[in-house]
Amino acid sequence: ELQLAVSGGGSVQAGGSLSLSCTSPDFPLDGSELAYYRQSPGKKCDMVSRIETDGSLWYLSRVEGRFTISHDSGANTFHLQMNSLTPDDTAVYYCSVEGGWPNVCPRPSTGVWSRGTQVTVSP
Repeated sequence: ELQLAVSGGGSVQAGGSLSLSCTSPDFPLDGSELAYYRQSPGKKCDMVSRIETDGSLWYLSRVEGRFTISHDSGANTFHLQMNSLTPDDTAVYYCSVEGGWPNVCPRPSTGVWSRGTQVTVSP
């Protein structure tokens, strides 16, 4: 079973920063749609940021200007730098390749997913 490996996350106070990294040990990421998602209890899964196949970047409006997604082709890894975090950013975060727009994260029937990693932002 293919799976991505996510690292990072953790706990931070509001205004702080955290970063996530997502690595594919089994297949190259180049040319694929790469994305980070998050889901908190009682809420649907949100795509947070995406690198499209043409290299274009997309951000959820609530994180635009605070989060930055990037792809390190040489390391076969993509990153999410999260700055100016607020308690509303608290969620379980996932990374995915070709994950689409699920209501619930993860959705292994579409794309390849990582396990979740908790991000907690305290007031």
